[in-house]
Amino acid sequence: MYDLSTRKRALALVAQGRSLNSVSRETGISRAAIRSWQNRLEPLPRLAPPDPGPPADECTYAYLLGLYLGDGCISGHPRGTGYYLRIACANSWPGLIEACEIAMRAINPTGCASRTQAQGYVSVISYSRHWPHLFPQHGPGKKHERRIALEPWQQAIVDAYPWEFIRGLIHSDGCRITNWTTRLVGGEQKRYEYPRYFLTNLSADIIRLFTTALDQVGVEWKKANARNISVARKASVALMDAHVGPKY
Repeated sequence: MYDLSTRKRALALVAQGRSLNSVSRETGISRAAIRSWQNRLEPLPRLAPPDPGPPADECTYAYLLGLYLGDGCISGHPRGTGYYLRIACANSWPGLIEACEIAMRAINPTGCASRTQAQGYVSVISYSRHWPHLFPQHGPGKKHERRIALEPWQQAIVDAYPWEFIRGLIHSDGCRITNWTTRLVGGEQKRYEYPRYFLTNLSADIIRLFTTALDQVGVEWKKANARNISVARKASVALMDAHVGPKY
């Protein structure tokens, strides 16, 4: 798009009595564009894309929301025509990469998504004008340095599909590991192993959203430190195994 000063310079040449052809050759601007400026000098205002509203597939959205809050970001197209949603997925988890791409395609109104290989991870990328509407947590700077709060319609989806939201967060910023400890039994040290889930995130707001969802589904958790949440109780791990499971 040509700025206003460029338009005025081209029309000034035409006002000198020069033909549209000669002005076009000199400036590199098409004759059609110059002719249209003779009728309207000011560019038409760019209309904001309409808000698509909440996604129809709420279950998949809850999962993608968890992935976005963990390892996702939204960036604008250089020409200002739309936005890219990017979610980083480690090469170690091909199943996660596939699930992420499927979720993006389901939620993106255009149904498009792709993958870009980077050092040690894959960026799953999807382009749309609507990503800031679908993820209003988008903003300047890092997520842990700004307030993260769900819109009422997002909270309603998370309340309806808490396990999918938890699963997305675990798949992005969490893990299932096997811990071990030793106990003295009959004078002999014995090793015991037990599974455990962890979520690590620098944002206190995202940690709060995660633990609130855990409370809703009856999972007991502990805060290991300011950025780590642990689920280690046998019954709670069994619940997590039934609904989330390890990355794959």
